Amino acid sequence: MAEDNAGKVKVLLDTDIGSDIDDALCLAYLLMQPRCQLLGITTVTGEAEKRAMLASAICIAAGKSEIQIKPGSPKPLLVEQRQTRAQQAEVLERWKHESEFERFSAVQFLREVIRAHPNEVTLLTIGPLTNIGLLFALDPEIPTLLDRLVLMCGVYRMGKGRREWNAMGDPHATAIVFNSPVKTVFAIGLDVTMRCVMSSQDFKERFRGTPLLDLISDMASVWFRHAERVVFHDPLAASIIFEPDICKYERGRIEVNLRDEASLGETLFHADEEGRHMIAVDVDANRFFEHYFSVVRASM
Repeated sequence: MAEDNAGKVKVLLDTDIGSDIDDALCLAYLLMQPRCQLLGITTVTGEAEKRAMLASAICIAAGKSEIQIKPGSPKPLLVEQRQTRAQQAEVLERWKHESEFERFSAVQFLREVIRAHPNEVTLLTIGPLTNIGLLFALDPEIPTLLDRLVLMCGVYRMGKGRREWNAMGDPHATAIVFNSPVKTVFAIGLDVTMRCVMSSQDFKERFRGTPLLDLISDMASVWFRHAERVVFHDPLAASIIFEPDICKYERGRIEVNLRDEASLGETLFHADEEGRHMIAVDVDANRFFEHYFSVVRASM
């Protein structure tokens, strides 16, 4: 029987899944969120095809194998790639997944889907912005056809000189995206996401009991070789699509520093009541975790 998508939010996800575990946590949330119609997934940064395989494994574990997955650019526009490997791909030998993908197909896929659903799509980005920068540069009308853009990107209130991974991963693409005419932009920055933290022990207790949770736990075992906690950066960005009041916001405009090598990708926020950019300035972490697990563990 076809799934009833009436009233659901149409979402496209662009991700660098396979390095930090929070991308997998975000995808699991979207797949289990009953108000989400996930139109497709695109991957970015080094080993983009392996990242697509990981996304496929998660979709299959969640019973959503029909979702389209397209690999994107493995390299930034102008700078060197900081993220060459998808370390969590080592778990793929233990989990069913698609292994054949059309390389470099992400940008055209995003373009086609957004044009097929004008003013209806929420574009959620949780990795470096190479795919999205290319998309906006190649088809300048696309930003005006989005309903909204939600990014886990930037750092805004931790002091001058601080940079965030996604923003600095492809600073020139980041600048293209923030300078684009998207009518509504929500930027969830590091200064807020760092408040949504879970210890490895708590994580291991919560992520088990279903194929989806067991796969996430397997991927996380790779992450825990060099980390003792998980920060839910990307899941927080996804959650505000459906529960915006989890965060508080300030309106303004975001400038991306491209002037000097040491600060490439620094995100500078300027408060402005007429600005199109909304940055998160606070989060109810307890409410976020309650909401997140009410969604991803709903089938248990």
